[in-house]
Amino acid sequence: MSLATAMPSSEQLWLLLGPLSLFALVTSITPGPNNIMLASSGLNFGFRRTIPHMLGVNLGFTLMLILVGLGLDTVFHQFPWLYTVLKYVGAAYLLYLAWKIAQSGPLESGEQRSRPFSFLQAALFQWVNPKAWIMTVGIIVTYTPQTGFYWNLMLAALVCCLVNLPSLGVWVAFGAALQKFLHRPHAIRMFNIGMALLLVASLYPIVQDMI
Repeated sequence: MSLATAMPSSEQLWLLLGPLSLFALVTSITPGPNNIMLASSGLNFGFRRTIPHMLGVNLGFTLMLILVGLGLDTVFHQFPWLYTVLKYVGAAYLLYLAWKIAQSGPLESGEQRSRPFSFLQAALFQWVNPKAWIMTVGIIVTYTPQTGFYWNLMLAALVCCLVNLPSLGVWVAFGAALQKFLHRPHAIRMFNIGMALLLVASLYPIVQDMI
């Protein structure tokens, strides 16, 4: 039996669980592209209509963590240019989303000129989300020891899935709660512009890397 497939002891798992849970909580609930977009969606579409977006982020990131941990990262080692392409495509897409958010305003009754993210759109977005990549690499490198690697990876995926979902829900609820206070179209537009600017600011690591 290899070190990767050997089952870690219960003591090792418990020692890993606390720090991993804390890392997952801090990285999930702090501002980032996903949370900013969810807050804006909560304001513009309400909590219920944003649930598919929220679940797409949660399960999409969990699947991404598992796939990268199982060896997809070797593809990027063999073709490093592919990671670079994904990084800049993701940055360009985030700028496009920021523009769409800044342009959005309150929907009139029955108006369908814009829609919240679907489950699939949100899940696929994780692959071009810079923060999702930082979280994934950080979890795999720090919280999945080689002894019992596959067991540790599954534990990490489960913990992140369980911690991430309510953290995302906080941001959706925050945006939805603002519907009670932001009645005027101008106020909603200003909130969306603020969220768009925060989304652009989240690209700082990529800009710094370019410089």
